[in-house]
Amino acid sequence: MPDIVSAAVRSRMMSGIRSRNTRPEMLLRGELHKIGFRFRLHKKGLPGKPDLVFAKYNAVIFVNGCFWHNHNCHLFKWPQTRQDFWKKKISGNKIRDEKVRKELLASGWRVGIVWECPLKGKHKLELCDVINGCASWLKGVEQELDICGYE
Repeated sequence: MPDIVSAAVRSRMMSGIRSRNTRPEMLLRGELHKIGFRFRLHKKGLPGKPDLVFAKYNAVIFVNGCFWHNHNCHLFKWPQTRQDFWKKKISGNKIRDEKVRKELLASGWRVGIVWECPLKGKHKLELCDVINGCASWLKGVEQELDICGYE
């Protein structure tokens, strides 16, 4: 099925997608800050430059877009055009994510991932549930956290 917009329009749309300060990230960090959590953003010295770094809790949180990180949810769908390019791009992202996760865990960090789907879409969770899940994990001892929308 051909794209519904021209190549120039699609290119402009895709170039406007940010890797930092996305709506889901801003929402999550705003709510965590409201309840007293303090953090650093996109710390360069850590593998993968985590979105949120909680040094006090020795924890990091990544806010992953479901499309860009190949999440198994209703928000991810393989593009119908330039399939080889997208498979290579998105598969590379997934491999890099796993490598970064392992490096952080090996260096003593706790790693959390909050997917885009619990924050938007037809399977989103209540925002308070997502925030409470993050807060409980930060104060706990679990090494990993993975929050995604329900199906």
